[in-house]
Amino acid sequence: MGENRLGQETSPYLLQHKDNPVHWWAWGPEALAEAKATGKPILLSVGYAACHWCHVMAHESFEDPVIAGVMNELFVNIKVDREERPDIDAIYMRALHSLGEHGGWPLTMFLDSEARPFWGGTYFPPTPRFGRPGFTNVLREVSRVYREEPDKVRHNTGLLIDALNARETGSGTPAIRDDVLADLTGRMPNAVDPRYGGLQGAPKFPQWNFFWLLWRGAIRYGSGPARHAVENTLTHICQGGIYDHLGGGFARYSVDDRWLVPHFEKMLYDNALLVDLMCEAYRETGNELYARRVDETAAWLLREMVADGGGFAASLDADSEGEEGKFYVWSKREIADVLGDADAEAFCETYDVSEGGNWEGRNILNRLRNPILRSPSDEKALAHMRLKLLARRGSRVRPGWDDKVLADWNGMMIAALTHAARVFDRREWIAAAATAFDFILKNMESGGRLAHSWRQGRRKASGTASDYANMIWAALRLLEATDEPAFLTAAERWCSVLDRHYWIAEGGGYAFTADDTPNVIVRMNAAHDDATPNANAVMISNLVALHLLTGKQAYLERAGTIPQAFAADLAKNALGHCGLLAGCFDLIAPQHIVVIKTADERESARLARAMLRLSLPGAIQQVVGDNRLLVSPALAGKSAVGGKPTAYACIGPQCSLPVTEPDALIELLKRQRAAASA
Repeated sequence: MGENRLGQETSPYLLQHKDNPVHWWAWGPEALAEAKATGKPILLSVGYAACHWCHVMAHESFEDPVIAGVMNELFVNIKVDREERPDIDAIYMRALHSLGEHGGWPLTMFLDSEARPFWGGTYFPPTPRFGRPGFTNVLREVSRVYREEPDKVRHNTGLLIDALNARETGSGTPAIRDDVLADLTGRMPNAVDPRYGGLQGAPKFPQWNFFWLLWRGAIRYGSGPARHAVENTLTHICQGGIYDHLGGGFARYSVDDRWLVPHFEKMLYDNALLVDLMCEAYRETGNELYARRVDETAAWLLREMVADGGGFAASLDADSEGEEGKFYVWSKREIADVLGDADAEAFCETYDVSEGGNWEGRNILNRLRNPILRSPSDEKALAHMRLKLLARRGSRVRPGWDDKVLADWNGMMIAALTHAARVFDRREWIAAAATAFDFILKNMESGGRLAHSWRQGRRKASGTASDYANMIWAALRLLEATDEPAFLTAAERWCSVLDRHYWIAEGGGYAFTADDTPNVIVRMNAAHDDATPNANAVMISNLVALHLLTGKQAYLERAGTIPQAFAADLAKNALGHCGLLAGCFDLIAPQHIVVIKTADERESARLARAMLRLSLPGAIQQVVGDNRLLVSPALAGKSAVGGKPTAYACIGPQCSLPVTEPDALIELLKRQRAAASA
């Protein structure tokens, strides 16, 4: 049966390949049945819509009739969008790592007819180059080995399946004590580039897990070097070419060590995580640069990334007109044409624009030479210039837009946008976050179970643990911002689904896939960092928060078992589990602050704003009416004092005396958030 079946799919990435001469299947029972029926091995190709090298391999190989003919003759060819099926991607990427190979996309894996991996790689050129074998030669040799050396294939699949199922053995007490985390906080800045921030070397990724742990350590242990390392990193990311200075939003990573040259794709999750960390840093520092970048990135999100119905879209491509970055780069002449010579001179001096260019003869706008903001009048003039250039850029051919809605990435952005709305008092951002949340409730939840992906009216793929964990995070943030009990109801409902279908009874921890997810050869159960936070890490904080909000002890007990489940992994590689360790701060010092407001709106707002003028990572921060029945045992019976707005701040079961003055609340919170030994 020879045909390309991707035309019926909804994923923009799969639809990019619907006209290939390759007889592509989407992942599913039909494709796996075809492999069994024909006895052919499976060629699994995994990528995503915004991936530059995925496009390169597609143009070079999958659009070539001769190479496609070899693929069709020798393999059952399955194309997977890693964003739509992160569970499939996680399994086979782990298998590639087990072969000693570096990961990356496109992922090219060869599987037996039972979908067990036996060999693979990433990008293969059509003919040998870059020290890589040519794709056609690879196809013929893999097919030959599969036919003629079945014992070798069986041996490889056995080893890889064992590796996929393996967990670190051994026991130990996980590193969730203050002394251990303080020591780690003291050592981590040594890994950070002292000049440009970020982990040393190139390429440079935002590495949110690492810097979130470092920030939490900086706050709890009063570490100046840790705090400087985070702030310096954020400043250079904000002023580098990785940031879109005209349209807002951050690219996925920088290929150099200065944050100058990005791979130009913009992913929803990077922007969510950076916005959230910048909000926390702004609360501590008042740095106007962070405020501007949050504002501009939220504007980009609401202008360009709202999908049909109000959910947030997944990504914008790196390429346009077949060229990476073409949409974003400038010549000095074009800038002068838009701004006129005098303004262009000032703009080009500020944004590192020259006749010769700073990247392949073109200019990536950046302010790395002098990342300090200029005077308010200068910045206002530059803002007007940027608007003119943005309008000109709008006439260019736009990069591809992947408008599928992913529950896990939406959860992160809803949480971040809600946080930003509170910090910067932007009610319209809360409205947009609540709309996206409502979209997922109405379109992506059925029978209490979440789908992972939605596009064009169709739900795709079963929810992963990250879909639930991140949507719980979103629900808790919206609960803090609105005091609407429906958000707590949703969080508790999803938590119970996780416990029922994802918790691993033997050994503990949440598996990435549910116990009833079809067509996965193993259930991955790990807590290590990835580009996005691990569900186990997120759930530590979520479960502590649910305990604080409901008083239910079972939530706290489950939170405590997660680091225990991964104690051996933590002992072997603590810095590979930064997200998990960051979540452990909430186990050490679960913080809950409640401001009880009164009819005096002005004074209520003053007290409520006070707790947002200080970084309180991980703390539950509520503003409630005086008639609200607080269910947390620590807060039971607490009320406004003397008719004044009143705050109570608790660490675990111990709450402060009532506080009615904003400055007194800030001083109390500073004392509370610090470790006793700091």
